[in-house]
Amino acid sequence: MSSSQQISEISEFDRLCINTIRFLSVEAIQKANSGHPGLPMGMAPAAFTLFTKHLRFNAKNPNWVNRDRFVLSAGHGSALLYSLLHLTGYDLSLDDIKNFRQLGSKTPGHPEYGHTPGVEATTGPLGQGLSNAVGMAIAGKYLASYFNKPGYSLIDHNIYVMSGDGCLQEGVASEACSLAGHLGLNNLIVIYDDNEVTIDGRTNISFTEDTAKRFEAYGWHVQSIEGDGHRLDALNQALEQAKLQKDRPSLIKFKSIIGFGSPNKQNTSGVHGSPLGDDEIKLTKENLGWKFEESFHVPGNVRDFFQSVSSNGAQLEQEWQALFENYKKDHPGLAKEFKTAMNGDLPDGWEDNIPQYEAGASMATRVASGKFLEKVMPGLPLVLGGSADLTPSNNTRFPEATAFQKENPSGRYLHFGVREHAMGAILNGLALNGMVQAYGATFLCFADYMLPSIRVAALSGYPSIFIFTHDSIGLGEDGPTHQPVEQVSYLRAMPGLVSFRPADANETAEAWRFALNRKEGPVAISLTRQGLPILDQSRYGSAKQVEKGGYVLIAEDNPNLLIIATGSEVSLAIKAHEELAKSGIKAQVVSMPSCELFEQQSEDYRRSVIPESIKGRIVVEAGIKRGWEGYLGEKGCFIGMSGFGASAPAKELYADFGITSDAIVKAAKKLI
Repeated sequence: MSSSQQISEISEFDRLCINTIRFLSVEAIQKANSGHPGLPMGMAPAAFTLFTKHLRFNAKNPNWVNRDRFVLSAGHGSALLYSLLHLTGYDLSLDDIKNFRQLGSKTPGHPEYGHTPGVEATTGPLGQGLSNAVGMAIAGKYLASYFNKPGYSLIDHNIYVMSGDGCLQEGVASEACSLAGHLGLNNLIVIYDDNEVTIDGRTNISFTEDTAKRFEAYGWHVQSIEGDGHRLDALNQALEQAKLQKDRPSLIKFKSIIGFGSPNKQNTSGVHGSPLGDDEIKLTKENLGWKFEESFHVPGNVRDFFQSVSSNGAQLEQEWQALFENYKKDHPGLAKEFKTAMNGDLPDGWEDNIPQYEAGASMATRVASGKFLEKVMPGLPLVLGGSADLTPSNNTRFPEATAFQKENPSGRYLHFGVREHAMGAILNGLALNGMVQAYGATFLCFADYMLPSIRVAALSGYPSIFIFTHDSIGLGEDGPTHQPVEQVSYLRAMPGLVSFRPADANETAEAWRFALNRKEGPVAISLTRQGLPILDQSRYGSAKQVEKGGYVLIAEDNPNLLIIATGSEVSLAIKAHEELAKSGIKAQVVSMPSCELFEQQSEDYRRSVIPESIKGRIVVEAGIKRGWEGYLGEKGCFIGMSGFGASAPAKELYADFGITSDAIVKAAKKLI
C-alpha cells in the first residue's frame, strides 16, 4: 500500500499542510547535511493536529502567561518544531529554517530555551523535557490554587509533551512520571511517538515492556491509537478526553511510522539521524504527492491557514487581558502580586526578614539554611521547595509549609521521594514557568544523580536553586559512599552555575539572598552537617561580601602568607592564624564561598584579596585539589582530600586525613 493511499482518510488540505511541515523539516536537514528527519516525517500529522486544534498560544507574544506549553522532549526532532513555529507566526523566518544547525542561527540542532522564540525548554538529553513538563504542571496547579477566584480562571493552561521511545527508557522520565501520577497532574498531556525504532534498530532488541500498563500503574490516564500516524480524528478525540481528566495526567500512545513517506528508509533506524539525501527526497515527494519543485515551498493557502491559527491565538490573549482587567478591580492585592511575579520580581521588603547571627554560638550551615527559610519563606508565597526524601536532614521544610499533593495543590512543600534526577529536572520545569521559584535538596554526594539536570539548568540559564547538605567527610559515620570529595570541584567547573560553600550561618544567609535574587542561572549551595562557629563580623570581614565570591576575612599589614579556605575549613584557618600570630607570622585569611563569583570581580578587587606579591599560599578544603591550582601559585600548599573518605566520627576523620589547624600551621612554617 502506498503512502498516499495510507493517508487517504484525511482531507486533501490537511494532507497539504502536513506535507508542508514534513518537507520544510526534511529540506532544512538536507541543506544542513545534519539532523533527524524520521520524527518530523512521522509525527507531522500529530503536531499539526495539536498546534491547530488544541494548543493555546499567541505567537506575537511567546511569553503570554496563560499560554499552553508545548515541550518537544524528543529534542532531536527539532526541525519539526521549527517548521511549526515558522508557520504559526513566531519570529522565525524561512531564512532561519534554511540556516538550520548553522553558526549563530535561531535554529540550533536541539531546541534551546531563550534562543528561539516559542521554545519552552531546552531538550535533547532524552527524558529531560518530559521531566521538565512535570515541573511546569506543578507550577500551573500551584498558581491556579493561589490566584484563581470564582469567575476568574487566570491560570488554566495545559502542558503538552511530544515524547519518544528514548524518553520513556530514560530513568529520569520514569522518576518524574511516577511522581506526576501520584500528584494527579491532570494539566499534563503526553503524546508518545510509538514508532518502535531507535538508533540501534527496532526497539524490541532492548525495550519490550508494556508502556501502557506501566503508565496505568503510575496512575495515568492512558489511550492508545493504532495505525500509521494519520488517524487525526482519533487523536483529536483522545486529546479532548485527556483535557477532561480531573485527577490524572494523560498519555496518548500514538502509533506512527518513523520517516513516513520515504520509499527506501521509512520504518528503519537509518532515517532516525541522517539526512534522506536528494534522490530519496525526490522519491518521497513523488510518493506523497508533493508537486512543488521549489525547496522550502509553503503553498499560499497553507500559509493563510496558519496565519489564521496565529490570529486566533492573539484573540485568546486579548480575552485573557480583559479578564485580568476585571480581576484587578475585584482582587487588587492579588493582581499586584500577579504582576510582580510576571515580571520575575520578589515582593518588596522581603530581604528585611533575612536573619543575622551574633558570634559565639555553633550552628551547622544546614541548620542555618533551615532558619533562613523559616524567617523568609512566609513572605515569599511563590517560592516552592522540597527534598528528595531527606527533609529532616536537609532542613528544607519551614513550619508554615504544607505538602503539595493531589488534594492540596496549594501546598508549597514538595516531597520528591527518592528521585534526585527527577527533582533536578522538575525544579527546572518550575523555573521555566516564570512566575515561581523553586529549590530542592539532597546530600551533596547525590548531586551525581542529578548532574545532567544541573547541566541543562546552567546551559539554559534556569534560575533553579540546588541545596546540598552533608558537604564533606564531616558527615562522619555514613562513610565514603556518602562523603563527597569531588562534587564541589565539578560544580565549580560547570559554566553558568554559581556554587557556594558558606563558612557559617551568616554566609549561608547571604548565599540564599544571592540565590533568590539571581534570574539568569542556577545556584548550588553546599552545607555542613556538623556545627560551625558563627564568625564575629565586628572583628572579621562582613558576610555581606559573599556576593563577591571571596573576601578578606582577616587582614594583615605586609602579610607573610595567605590562607584561603571555604565552608567548614574557614574556622580552621582562623585558628591557624591565631597560632601563627604567636610565632610572629602574619597570615592573611580569605573566605572563598564562591570561586565563580570571585572570578567575575574586577582585577583590582581580586588582587586586593589575593595579592600577587604574596607567594606563600595555603588552600584548605575538605575536598579534592582540582580547581584550586590557579590560586596556589608556584609555592602554594593544598590541605584537603586526595581520595575518598572513611567511616568514623567527623573529628577523627579530619585528624586522620590531616585537615586541621595544626596541619595549616606546620605547612605555613614550612612555606616561610
